[in-house]
Amino acid sequence: MVIGSKELIRDMNSKLVLETILTAGSISRAAISKQLGLTKATISAIVQDLINDKLVLEIGSDDTTLGRKPILISFNKKAGYAISLDINVNMLSALATDLVGESQILKQIRTPSEADMIDSMIDLINSMKSDLTPTPYGLVGITVAIHGITCDNKIGFTPYYDLSHIDIVKELSNYFNVPVYLENEANLSVFGEKTYLPNNYPNMANINIHNGVGLGLILDHKLYKGANGSAGEFGHAIIKIDGIPCPCGNKGCLEQYSSERALLSQYREMTGNENATFHTFAVDYRNNLPQAQVLSRLFVKYLSVCVTNLYNFFAPDIVIINSSFTIEFPELLDEIHASLSDKLRDKVELMPSALKQSSILLGGICLTVKNFLALDRLTFHLESQEY
Repeated sequence: MVIGSKELIRDMNSKLVLETILTAGSISRAAISKQLGLTKATISAIVQDLINDKLVLEIGSDDTTLGRKPILISFNKKAGYAISLDINVNMLSALATDLVGESQILKQIRTPSEADMIDSMIDLINSMKSDLTPTPYGLVGITVAIHGITCDNKIGFTPYYDLSHIDIVKELSNYFNVPVYLENEANLSVFGEKTYLPNNYPNMANINIHNGVGLGLILDHKLYKGANGSAGEFGHAIIKIDGIPCPCGNKGCLEQYSSERALLSQYREMTGNENATFHTFAVDYRNNLPQAQVLSRLFVKYLSVCVTNLYNFFAPDIVIINSSFTIEFPELLDEIHASLSDKLRDKVELMPSALKQSSILLGGICLTVKNFLALDRLTFHLESQEY
């Protein structure tokens, strides 16, 4: 039996109270006491400490018809702000928000060269800080999304750019004097989706289809990274023996066929239009051009294979798909589901991304806030999160 000190128990109870407030949005002290089974005196003392620390606010009275109206409290989302960066192949994006992902400021530049990366990131963050109003805690941390493998806050492998010789964490943390976190983009996506989803699924999978194919996994409510952070490199699962060479060193990797980059490359060959973009495809698809219909069927075919393999490996409660194809044409999600085998169709729940293009950056915000508050779990209410 583990016996904790009064300070440890108080700290654990404080976390439970803060998590309860975040999950509820607004709640009274009495309701927290009833929900957690702690005495009203304990709850009142913890809430007062949180008020003194400027982490929660009293926001008015509950609308009750009987008796004295209880005072509602809520998390102080303006206590500080967080910044998240996404280093994509072609674009460096940065998002600054309050502590629940609202009041967003987004800035983007073309991805700089390796030599200019740190200076460009510092300049981008500074330009955002100048637009932010002062808060009690100021900047509480920075998360950087990497399109590749990360482990222990270091870059392991990136197939489409090489930043392994740059110590991003050291450079940014020394300059801004705040914690800096490096994380795989798909891991951040699934963490963001879980934070904002109203249903508390214990096991979730999030497939990100962009330049590559990434997979974020939540197993038993925890982010699953595997050995050396290499779990979720779903795009490098081999689907064709001796197929198209991949930068990872293998041949026939999934993302050489099913990523947006690969699919649009095929579309340029189909149409003879070397400048075709996703927008080009979208217009052609709406106009029922044969080549666009063929490409959409290819996307559905590959994604049904992805979902089938994923379910057979992990059997998640829900599979979220985040792609420009499904964001622009939600009906493709139904086609993917219909393409599954009869045995799987009733077992697999597919869902479009709630955060869409915001998922990576908002996931980074969520990770920073979770670490700042030292909470085991984080739940926010989804308002309008898409930029």
